[in-house]
Amino acid sequence: MGELRRDPITGRWVIVDTDSPLSPKDFEKEMHHWRGGECPFCYGSESLTPPEIEAIRIEGTHPNTPGWKVRVVPNKFPALRVEGDLDKRGVGIYDMSCGIGAHEVIIETPYHYKDIPSLLDEEVKDILEMCCRRAIDLKNDRRFKYILIFKNYGPSAGASLEHPHTQLIALPMIPKNVIEELSGAHYYFEYRERCIFCDILRQESQEKERIISENKNFLAFCPFVSRFPFEIWILPKKHNPDFFGMKAEELGDLAKILKEVLRRTGELLFSPAYNYIIHTSPLDGIEYESYHWHIEIMPKLTRVAGFEWGTGFYVVPTPPEIAAKYLKEV
Repeated sequence: MGELRRDPITGRWVIVDTDSPLSPKDFEKEMHHWRGGECPFCYGSESLTPPEIEAIRIEGTHPNTPGWKVRVVPNKFPALRVEGDLDKRGVGIYDMSCGIGAHEVIIETPYHYKDIPSLLDEEVKDILEMCCRRAIDLKNDRRFKYILIFKNYGPSAGASLEHPHTQLIALPMIPKNVIEELSGAHYYFEYRERCIFCDILRQESQEKERIISENKNFLAFCPFVSRFPFEIWILPKKHNPDFFGMKAEELGDLAKILKEVLRRTGELLFSPAYNYIIHTSPLDGIEYESYHWHIEIMPKLTRVAGFEWGTGFYVVPTPPEIAAKYLKEV
């Protein structure tokens, strides 16, 4: 018989298959099929993108030319645009506004075939530093209430281009998923006077069953209430609601542990498609002291089907305890 497990943050339930768990070799291996053609993100193709917003460059080189290490450009087909006014209004029972926001692409490396596990620690740190820099800059626009930073790797994870890149979207409202997480963390804090994420860190550190890796500033583990097989969370050990406020030492440690867990995942699961999302506090001027920023990494090994859509329950074919054991052995 499987197990029902409840997420103490959001109240979401999952079903974990503890009777006949799947091993890494049981998952279908996805071949990444790309469109081909000239890549606009490659070194020397700078004219194929909109003008760059910001870049980490070799000294003496100029914008929109070679010489960059990490490069940020507007998304050519943005979900939202910076220009204009929100113009919030009602249409009968419905709320509407103009599609105001920002949609940027952080091109992680000049090298077309080098994803994060293949980069140097310092190169991964540059990517994370640029994510922070862009978010800090966009925080000055008072129209924006939330900044989402995420990565899609592989066509089935939503990546339309093969060249490694991260996306940043600034939104004029706080997303529903974020509100649920904030509310759950606040409720736990009000009831117990402790941060739920700090308590998760303590319990994972004591039990050690689901830990994959750790260093001075971060812990990586498969969460007890995983929604997907081989899901990984990375949490800072120091309580902090805001991803964008990291110090240089923390950025370095985050780069190392992110690179390590993605390398382990890739080697164990034959380079699966994946998404990772940086969960951080909103920009609405409220102090979210009960919240704790973190990264969630979700390999695309299974499909969400009717049962999941109909109930909100996720079925996890590999318990996180077994997933962590496989990942640690890589």
